[in-house]
Amino acid sequence: MATGRLYFDYNATAPLLADARSAMVDAMALIGNPSSVHAEGRKARAVVSGARDAVARLCGVPAAQIVFCSSATEAANHVLTPEFRMGRSPVRVSRLFVSAVEHPAMLEGGRFAPEQVTVLPVDDNGRLDLAALSEALATHDPESGQAMLGLQLANNETGVIQPVREAAEIVKARHGLVVVDAVQAAGRLPLFLEALGADFMILSGHKLGGPKGIGALVSAGEILMPAPLLRGGGQEKGHRGGTENLVCIAGFGAAAEMARGALAGIERVAALRDHLEARLRELAPDVIIHGASVDRLANTCFFSLPGLKAETAQIAFDMEGVAVSAGAACSSGKIGTSHVLSAMGADADLGAIRVSLGHDHTEDDVERFLKAFTAINTRRMARKRAPVAA
Repeated sequence: MATGRLYFDYNATAPLLADARSAMVDAMALIGNPSSVHAEGRKARAVVSGARDAVARLCGVPAAQIVFCSSATEAANHVLTPEFRMGRSPVRVSRLFVSAVEHPAMLEGGRFAPEQVTVLPVDDNGRLDLAALSEALATHDPESGQAMLGLQLANNETGVIQPVREAAEIVKARHGLVVVDAVQAAGRLPLFLEALGADFMILSGHKLGGPKGIGALVSAGEILMPAPLLRGGGQEKGHRGGTENLVCIAGFGAAAEMARGALAGIERVAALRDHLEARLRELAPDVIIHGASVDRLANTCFFSLPGLKAETAQIAFDMEGVAVSAGAACSSGKIGTSHVLSAMGADADLGAIRVSLGHDHTEDDVERFLKAFTAINTRRMARKRAPVAA
């Protein structure tokens, strides 16, 4: 990365890729509406189709199973609904199960009423308790409608990878539906929907180097689909009304194409993260690295320092020229504790710092981060040694 400030907050948003920016600039020059049948409209439609193909390749599904929307949050609110249709026949979903560490877009339950949402516990690493899932499903009355599970593939704070395939098998045994939030996993883990055993997947463009303000709902087929959240002119085959955001879709498509190739370099990112964590333990033996004993995203480190509030540490890093998060970016402006740490049984009042790397980070970047950490930790230790006033 360039000299100056260090950006270690890729889980909040990844910098816009050059290919995505170029695709967006090219799309800005197009004047046609993608729904128009004239030549100008067909050119715009070709851009949308190309991007749809790229996102579909990332997920291992046909292009027809991609629905573009404004964000992953919109996609979650679209698919988390009691109302589905299988062809022309209505399908009722009567209960949503979510893990206690889900992103708020999933945890809020979308269009389900609060009393229709069951929050499932996780272990101390933040992984879904599969026994609790089985027990909860056993109490569900299938006569009232189908059950649905909403589960992250990887947690946005800890990076911990969830047992999605195993959970899906449990849900499918009871003829339920599975929605996977793959927002953080895109470009960092393989995203083959069929292999995960899921019915739907949620993606966000800006997490993988595309623009902000674009996302997608991916389906395992075209027959079973949720009732539209936005109705209008019939765009996206009637699943999402409103003229397509041509510029952002173009950028999303380019970023999705790059994300497929990025998986080849993920081991280098993991090596940087592992080196960073090893040095953290040397410099601060009392550091707590959350989820370190289970599989995590290769780019994510979520750690706490006893005696130093995460919000204080975040400000200190910022003053040292390093951008990190104290939890999820979507909640950074709120006063409160991390629901992820609370669900894991960790000290939520202390909080934690999230360091999330990208493919363009180098060993020198990590060393600069560790230099800033050393300065912050030195001040922390000095305060711990300071005598208490009588």
